[in-house]
Amino acid sequence: MSLVSAQFAVKLVEETSEYSVRKALDENELTWAEVYADGLQVVLTGTAPSEAQRFLAISTSGKIVDAARVIDDMQIKALADLAPPRFSIEVLRNENDISLIGLIPAQTDREAFLERVGDLSDSSNIADLLESADYSVPERWEEAVEFGLDALEALPRSKVSIDANRVAVTAMADSETQKKDVEAKLARRAPKGLKVTFDISSPRPVITPFALRFIQDENGSHFDSCSADTEIARARILTAAATAGLEGKSECKIGLGVPTPSWADAASKAIAAVNALKGGSVTFADADITLVAAEGTQQREFDRVIGELEHALPEVFTLHAVLPVVSDLGEGPPEFVATLSPEGLVQMRGRLNDDVLSTTAMSFATARFGSTSVHNSARTDETLPADWPLRVLSSLEALSHLSNGSATATSESIEISGNTGDKEAKEKIAALLSEKLGNKARYTINVTYLKKLDPIAGLPTPEECEAQVAEVLAQNKITFEPGSGTIAAGAQGTLDSIAAILKKCGDLRMEIAGHTDSQGREEMNQNLSKERAQAVLNGLRDRRVLTMGFKAVGHGEAQPIESNDTEEGREANRRIEFKLVRPEPVKEEPTTLESTEQDSAEQGGEAQTEEDAEGAPSEETD
Repeated sequence: MSLVSAQFAVKLVEETSEYSVRKALDENELTWAEVYADGLQVVLTGTAPSEAQRFLAISTSGKIVDAARVIDDMQIKALADLAPPRFSIEVLRNENDISLIGLIPAQTDREAFLERVGDLSDSSNIADLLESADYSVPERWEEAVEFGLDALEALPRSKVSIDANRVAVTAMADSETQKKDVEAKLARRAPKGLKVTFDISSPRPVITPFALRFIQDENGSHFDSCSADTEIARARILTAAATAGLEGKSECKIGLGVPTPSWADAASKAIAAVNALKGGSVTFADADITLVAAEGTQQREFDRVIGELEHALPEVFTLHAVLPVVSDLGEGPPEFVATLSPEGLVQMRGRLNDDVLSTTAMSFATARFGSTSVHNSARTDETLPADWPLRVLSSLEALSHLSNGSATATSESIEISGNTGDKEAKEKIAALLSEKLGNKARYTINVTYLKKLDPIAGLPTPEECEAQVAEVLAQNKITFEPGSGTIAAGAQGTLDSIAAILKKCGDLRMEIAGHTDSQGREEMNQNLSKERAQAVLNGLRDRRVLTMGFKAVGHGEAQPIESNDTEEGREANRRIEFKLVRPEPVKEEPTTLESTEQDSAEQGGEAQTEEDAEGAPSEETD
């Protein structure tokens, strides 16, 4: 009877507990949960929609029976696959010290990556703080990493941020020239579709003397040189120049060496004085100012403007003002003229003091322009001024900053005119003449910057290079000895022409593709086409073409451009093609943060009415 009573009591407890808990779960709309009792234990089973729902079921049951009696045997509904994390690398380099921070795919060949980084530094100087995650490698990830390491190699003091879609480079260059050179090279090597940003700074140059030269004449207002010590000072100077008629964009270099903090104040007032005189020039060399009025300026107006300027200038500056006297027409003063042709030939004519100056000028020009490029036809004249040698040599040195042009020196002034591929040529010439001849010297600089003469900016685009090579091949094919991968002797000239083009193009990513006709076995044609493409690549290397981004590919007979049924068609199909490697456009993938925000917005929208959800604004991030 005791055993029967015990069994009855246990069954009663189980049924009561199970019924009570089941009822409480139903009242809280937790119908997905299953309940069964096992003695004093209440076991919860079923699949919870979320972790929160599972916890609610446990707490609800714990209110009906002792919480210690509740056994959790529930599962949670499988969530959607987690979005892959945003793989990225931050590389910090300070000369030989390199730090690596970020998250990379687990499939990455970590040893090969660290070995590549180690080429830039001793392995003991590399701080490897990279984590890895076992997700699929993003498209273009390896390409972005390779480009990022190229940037790191070119810039010893830099931070390079890399992910699959973009590479951001922040660095310090040794000079403005290095900055421009590195930016140009990296921009050309950047894979298409990869977002690349540069923030490369260079130390401010020391400008000696700290110079500025502003001119207003019949051609309008312009700077021959412009220097400022701060961004604010540059803005003030350019604003004053714009008020005086300067149009368009003008450069004003920021550098060190300013003689006084009131530089911008003095420059603005001097430029305004030139404008008030309706023409002339003003030249600064540190704290010395030379203002030359235009010919024909009235003496009364000249005195008024110069008097006001003298009182307005900060005390540290010294002003020398010149009102030119209109000379009578006559034979004109003696002169020395040097011309530089686009081919680099220099012709000197006019007058020189004596044989000593003639020999000196010839030696100086030979050193600057080359021993076989200089011809001297100037005559000697012992009546020339004592400073004539200085004017001659200064003119030749100024001419060396041009690609072609002329330099004319007289006892009154020096005129430099021509074309250049150096954006800073005007400033360099103005600083040179001011330093050599003094700040009171009169000179005119009519120099035009031409992009095609710029050794960096004037480089052809990759597309232009591809088109130029195609034009050469359209006129003269690269031919081979029959059934061989040896380039025919008659095709060496074609290869020379292509090499000359590619040497001007810098770094390129290009495919050299070999093609054959359909005669012979397919496998043999495939191997022959690859062998011929490789022979062309080797020929370019022998001609010292930069081929790091080139690859040789053989297509065999698979891509005919004419019918193989005729001899003419087969001849056309036997060919070599040069094609740029153009990466596929990058599909924008949301970052981990963007995915999280989107998921949160969707979950939040479930609690809204359909009308509210449709009216909710969306947020886009880049």
